Amino acid sequence: MYRYDEFDRDFVSSRIAQFRDQVERRMSGELTEDQFKPLRLMNGVYLQLHAYMLRIAVPYGTLSARQMRMLAHIARTYDRGYGHFTTRQNLQFNWPALKDIPAILDDLASVEMHALQTSGNCIRNVTTDHFAGAAADEIADPRPYAEILRQWSSIHPEFSFLPRKFKIALIGSPRDRAAIQLHDIGLELKRSATGKIGFAVFVGGGQGRTPMIAHRVRDFLPEEDLLAYVEAIMRVYNLHGRRDNKYKARIKILVHETGAAEITRQIEAEFEDVRQTELLRLPDEEIERITAYFAPPALPEKSVRSSVFEAAKADSREFAAFAENNVSAHKTPGYGVVTVSLKAIGAVPGDASADQMDAVADLAERYSESEIRVSHEQNLVLPHVALDDIPALYAALSEHGLAQGNAGLVTDIICCPGLDYCALANTRSIPLAQDLSKRFGAPERQKEIGELKIKISGCINACGHHHVGHIGLLGVDKKGEEVYQITLGGSGDETAAVGTLVGPAFKGDEVAEAVETVVETYLKLREGPDETFLAAVRRLGQRPFKEALYGAA
Repeated sequence: MYRYDEFDRDFVSSRIAQFRDQVERRMSGELTEDQFKPLRLMNGVYLQLHAYMLRIAVPYGTLSARQMRMLAHIARTYDRGYGHFTTRQNLQFNWPALKDIPAILDDLASVEMHALQTSGNCIRNVTTDHFAGAAADEIADPRPYAEILRQWSSIHPEFSFLPRKFKIALIGSPRDRAAIQLHDIGLELKRSATGKIGFAVFVGGGQGRTPMIAHRVRDFLPEEDLLAYVEAIMRVYNLHGRRDNKYKARIKILVHETGAAEITRQIEAEFEDVRQTELLRLPDEEIERITAYFAPPALPEKSVRSSVFEAAKADSREFAAFAENNVSAHKTPGYGVVTVSLKAIGAVPGDASADQMDAVADLAERYSESEIRVSHEQNLVLPHVALDDIPALYAALSEHGLAQGNAGLVTDIICCPGLDYCALANTRSIPLAQDLSKRFGAPERQKEIGELKIKISGCINACGHHHVGHIGLLGVDKKGEEVYQITLGGSGDETAAVGTLVGPAFKGDEVAEAVETVVETYLKLREGPDETFLAAVRRLGQRPFKEALYGAA
């Protein structure tokens, strides 16, 4: 895991001191809220519907046990005893008092964390695969390159005031667990026929008001050219991105209006200029230096097949479901990658109490080399767990309400905070997510339905990623009434697609029943239990679902 150097410590410390002064000036009335707004946003502080919210950066979703304990401490001391893990691999505290935020930032800095660049028109938290460094299908760990991008982009003078916010995601596996094609820049780590590391480069993806799938602009970019090429993309965007209309300011609009071929030509021309200076060429020794921080733990050799693990599956149907859904293949034989679900039946998706955070920290130390990951699906991950230890881990998770074996199933719902917190929202997403979780919560029903991703957004900004849900739900205000549009067939993986609207919106008290109708239609029409919901929608199209919801035309 990356450790702060002297520059990091000095930089974060000076920013906290600067922000403490700004907070004092706001509280004294010297600064108005309008004057304070750009200053607080630079430090991850939002003004939500009822209170200030602090968004904390978790670079590439990686946390240590020590850092998780600090988050638990902050939740208890300065908030209401819980935090909310987001689809950007960050953590939000929804109720801090403004006067306390500098003290919170001091506490974060003591464990090498901060809230910088979690807001504003800058390069936001760089995200990656939550199984990075552990997944069996991984070509190479993408986190060193995410860290290189983080260091390069932090307060970059040319890119601190972009036309709009900018998001970068990386993966190191053929399986896309980071939705790279839905980002401003997506990077897929690859290895050439000669064994050389490089990247496929995607540009112009995004969700929100105008969802778009990114265009591939480079099939293979050598790793030493990573910063030069990303800088070239940023320069083209900074020069030509619209600043007169925030709804058309993202790079996806620039790519769409200019054309992918022309944007690619401009990027390549800028890249040649940047590369010739060699100022941004990544030296091998620097790549090796950063990569050393992410060296895999020295895991003791284990039997490929654990009798303890297999016996536990045979003894308990609940544990067997957990093992099937929440344990993924590890690159080291005898180990598994364990997803800790923050989606207990009827719970608020992504929320974790201070006690649960402390429990996860303890379990990470005991079973997972003190490492924790935050997934963009609002769950936590223990990346290095011996198969022999998973039954004991499961028992400990059960004591804290964290043993739900539903990763990837119908109750593993992604949900934005909605109108319970957000001033931009049209509808209350959380109660709908809780209702759907309870409706489909029976273990037998979840198993029958299989893989199905429901994603809910309370407004068009799409913080709940509804566009790429297998079933997507978008909250809309219709003459003062909360209604929901339903889309089908979206996906954020390597087969990325934006879901298609099936028809008119449903009232708030009707939408859960409508989702149930969609699911029952799938179960009735699928070609056997092995055909997933997404595969069935792609085979059948919208018509049978539309007819089930609205009647035959």
